[in-house]
Amino acid sequence: MPTHYKGKPEEVQALNTYIKLSRAMDSVQACLLNGSSMKELTISQFGTMEALYHLGPLCQNELGSKILKSNSNMTTVIDNLEKRGLVRRERDTNDRRMIIINLTDTGKQLIESVFPEHTKNMVKIFSALSNEEQKTLGDLLRKLGKSINN
Repeated sequence: MPTHYKGKPEEVQALNTYIKLSRAMDSVQACLLNGSSMKELTISQFGTMEALYHLGPLCQNELGSKILKSNSNMTTVIDNLEKRGLVRRERDTNDRRMIIINLTDTGKQLIESVFPEHTKNMVKIFSALSNEEQKTLGDLLRKLGKSINN
């Protein structure tokens, strides 16, 4: 459904593009959350565990910037993962102000078990686009993201 706003053409185009982007992302996330691959993890929890699995232990600030979440949101996400025994916090031995987040063995086993199914779901979802279209979409989204952060 396009915008009903009656403004300048560039305003209407920007709003319509945002609506399409937002609806597409909502559809992808709904597909992931309704599937069995997330194993009762939220999108933020999954992103946190995936980042730790592929990048190794990270401080909370680095982790938040990797998955684009605020420090306060990351505290909640990490608290909930810690309660489930999936991550643990450790003080950095060189700088006690830094708290490093690590996957536990249980967390590592969980992400290793769900990641292949997650990958399969991503391939299925994005199969609506050709490889070239996926690359173009990725390039456009990167360009948009970088323009916002500058």
